[in-house]
Amino acid sequence: MSLNVEKGNKKRVVIVGGGFGGLKLATSLRHSGMQVILIDKNNYHQFPPLIYQVASAGMEPSSISFPFRKIFQDRKDFYFRMAEVRAVFTDKKIIQTSIGKVDYDYLVFAAGATTNFYGNKHIAEEAMPMKNVAEAMGLQNAILSNLERSITCANNVERQELLNVVIVGGGATGVEVAGVLSEMKHTILPHDYPDLDSSLMNIYLIEAGNRLLSAMSPESSAKAEEFLRKMGVNILLNKMVTDYRDHKVVLADGSEIATRTFIWVSGIAGVQIGNMDKSFLGRGNRIKVDEYNRVSGMEDVFAIGDQCIMSGDKEYPNGHPQLAQVSIQQGKLLSKNLRRLIKGKSMTPFSYKNLGSMATVGRNKAVAEFSNIKLQGFVAWVLWLVVHLRSILGVRNKVIVLLNWIWNYFNYNQSLRMIFYPKKAKEVIEREAREAVTHLGEDLLKEENCE
Repeated sequence: MSLNVEKGNKKRVVIVGGGFGGLKLATSLRHSGMQVILIDKNNYHQFPPLIYQVASAGMEPSSISFPFRKIFQDRKDFYFRMAEVRAVFTDKKIIQTSIGKVDYDYLVFAAGATTNFYGNKHIAEEAMPMKNVAEAMGLQNAILSNLERSITCANNVERQELLNVVIVGGGATGVEVAGVLSEMKHTILPHDYPDLDSSLMNIYLIEAGNRLLSAMSPESSAKAEEFLRKMGVNILLNKMVTDYRDHKVVLADGSEIATRTFIWVSGIAGVQIGNMDKSFLGRGNRIKVDEYNRVSGMEDVFAIGDQCIMSGDKEYPNGHPQLAQVSIQQGKLLSKNLRRLIKGKSMTPFSYKNLGSMATVGRNKAVAEFSNIKLQGFVAWVLWLVVHLRSILGVRNKVIVLLNWIWNYFNYNQSLRMIFYPKKAKEVIEREAREAVTHLGEDLLKEENCE
């Protein structure tokens, strides 16, 4: 197999990953005179900041997802291929994917990050991550299924396991998940499950550090904690989770919390490329790059966004925060630098402009920071809504999200609380099995032709 893309006489840029950074780079290379190939394991771009609302059945998956082929419709010299990268051979300027191989003039890694379980394989097997739409749908199914089972459960111990929710990780995602599930407990359960005592549902938020939202100011952290405690969330600070066994989350101090809904949002790590030597990786499995986002020791390979770590910035000695705004800024600048390269000009170094940070806790409750300005409560919440609504791709998606928010705000009731268990077609299952074990070595390099 091959990617079926003719090379032509134009410089070819291969972008691996269609997240915020990869998408910004691909769109910014329009009219660049270069051929662009975007490779992603999904055929759609997703909007991670609102994934937690899918998990809580507050929003449909399609409203925060947008097909790549729709985004780049009628775009000349652009090709999308749904595949996963297996290996990179920089000496031959070739990458191998699950569907074949392709050569490049410039290669850009923008595959983002995945959930970091810090080497705990057992937790990785048992916990439910929430890094993409598919995982959010799985979590939604688990929560709703556990609620249904709890109604008919005759064993009180098992019922409590079904109703307890444990969230590990006190960052923005953990705070937002805890908040939205607390609202679900107070506004949805009494109406949807009148024969269930909603007070039995307990939500635990566990953080290994001494405060929530450690990336924000202590004032914002304290306010977010205050909001959550008033909403009935049990917050455990300075607590580390070490295991999960017999439907119990085990803490380092030996204490246990019974639950069958174990959510892990306690950190991320860069997506790994099959044969990339570990010497190219820095903290959190992120690819080490210079001030031009060029992979250390290479001339024509770059990495942007969550997948890279740039240590040259004095303000961020441990690398820039893994945020959408960093990815977007790096993608935009790299598009300009690639244009400069093909013209024989020098590149411009990256300089991160911090546009602020924010997190929503619940209805009318949020925290936001912009330079020396700190906002809390309703104003911060409205600002959070506006910023995220503007960032969503497509007019249709913006309208759907806005209507969902308006309906939920006045009605306190979502209409998406249904359990769907996807069943893949036999042909798809067989193809995925074949692709999982092919194109892993140098066998394809023996072929003469490389499109």
